[in-house]
Amino acid sequence: MEPIIELTDADIYQRETLVLKNINLSINKGEFLYIIGKVGSGKSSLLKTFYNELPLISGTGTICGYHLEKIRSREVPYLRRRLGIIFQDFQLLTDRNVNKNFEFVLKATGWHNEKSIKERIDQVLSIVGMGHSGLRMPHQLSGGEQQRIVIARALLNNPEIILADEPTGNLDPETSEALLEVFMEIYREGKTIVMATHDYPLIQKFPARKIICEDGIIRELNDDNVIIDFESLLDDVPATNEN
Repeated sequence: MEPIIELTDADIYQRETLVLKNINLSINKGEFLYIIGKVGSGKSSLLKTFYNELPLISGTGTICGYHLEKIRSREVPYLRRRLGIIFQDFQLLTDRNVNKNFEFVLKATGWHNEKSIKERIDQVLSIVGMGHSGLRMPHQLSGGEQQRIVIARALLNNPEIILADEPTGNLDPETSEALLEVFMEIYREGKTIVMATHDYPLIQKFPARKIICEDGIIRELNDDNVIIDFESLLDDVPATNEN
């Protein structure tokens, strides 16, 4: 298998605070990986390191061929075009409809042909089951519909990797399950997906490789061993407050 993300002896910091230490992690192309752990354990910090929101200042790392420990600021936008980043809080532009949200992203990343732009928007909306929603405003969409739109937005530039930070954190169980079906379909099409989540019932319903952030380190979870009580990780603190 071909690794598409690798960290070696990596330490992750939030400013001067060491969040995770001595990380050795390899994620293969086409793999689905859950990152779990309590609020504040470093799940989001790990994802932010992948898209260089947090610089890697100790150890080495590669993602899509970019070396995270020595990436230049002018290279970061090109790295991020190869990633689809999904946030829990949607981050849609509320003053324009779905089509205009997507046009903004595509034109900002070098698309100019209006016909190609329209075709790509139609394609990604169809993938997530929202093919007739292009003219709707964000406030006219339910939480689950908005998250589907966010997934479609992440697919616009045909990224190699999808990074999802608590994508079902604000959704009811039925909507969350439908959303995971979308992720699984994208995964089956060959995308690499890395998802930070608290949604432990979904992890059990849609099994995949898992790592846990705990006590400042990460470790692999093996389904063959009873090594974690998912309920013990539940926390009332909102996931958006996490490091």
